Amino acid sequence: MKNIIKFVCLFAVIAFSSCETEMIERLDEFNFEQGGYMRTVTPLTNVFTVSKANMTGTKMEILAEAVTPDFGALFSTYDLVIRYVDATPTNGNASKADATFKSYAASAYAKDPTTGYPRATISITGKEMQDALKLADADVSSGDRFEIRATMRLTNGKAFNANNTGVNITGGAFYSSPFFYRINVGN
Repeated sequence: MKNIIKFVCLFAVIAFSSCETEMIERLDEFNFEQGGYMRTVTPLTNVFTVSKANMTGTKMEILAEAVTPDFGALFSTYDLVIRYVDATPTNGNASKADATFKSYAASAYAKDPTTGYPRATISITGKEMQDALKLADADVSSGDRFEIRATMRLTNGKAFNANNTGVNITGGAFYSSPFFYRINVGN
């Protein structure tokens, strides 16, 4: 047994003494290229419902926060594109392709005293969505949906959306930045 212990100790000494630590340069994370995202503060969902019976009084509403490495100073605009998906074939197919919808300038946001990032309430009624796509009341049915895709633009010319942002940002509860909002049409 003593020989086994001596062998293990000798092996450990040889193994540890043969290791060499190579000094490498520390990463300078402050010089990494960085972007931004629009965090949904409340509610923590990207699925909403508007009522066909009350398109003017029902809405999608979020409290949005513009996050950039410099506390939102690079933030320029939050641009929305909308489309309509007619999922009820009984009234024909009134689906509409993407259309430019709304743009929220950085000037519409105010610095939050707690986080230091600019925040704004984005509120869009069902009627605004319907009018933007020139949909008649008869075109809209319970079961259909509006889809809004967003792009955050920075003052340096960069733009971020669901296509060039990782799933940790778009799908995570902390970052909560889907760049996509689904608005279902209910009764």
